[in-house]
Amino acid sequence: VQLQASGGGLVQAGGSLRVSCAASGLTFSRYSMGWFRQAPGKEREFLAAIGWNGWNGGRTHYSDSVKGRFTISRDNAKNTVYLQMNSLKPEDTAVYYCAADFEKVDLLDHKYRHWGQGTLVTVSS
Repeated sequence: VQLQASGGGLVQAGGSLRVSCAASGLTFSRYSMGWFRQAPGKEREFLAAIGWNGWNGGRTHYSDSVKGRFTISRDNAKNTVYLQMNSLKPEDTAVYYCAADFEKVDLLDHKYRHWGQGTLVTVSS
């Protein structure tokens, strides 16, 4: 399983950015996907998750810190999961990681087996 995150960059506070994660080496529709981030000097933080296709048709779950600002989605035809980020704040600056877990049902369980390499998002004030 390989996960390739992309789309990071520099954006001004209040702006928007969409990061993507392309998956390969797996039957993508059978994997629940998650997004996490890690800021310098801080622990990794869960952001959002989306269920696999055969369970509740892609149910989503968000952390309170991003609910209402970030949206997770998936395109099973492209083996890609997205994180649309709006109303960005300087405190959103971090390396953003995607993760995958086979047929995960409990989206509140933030343990994932497969991880991507991360993409850096910098939000300037």
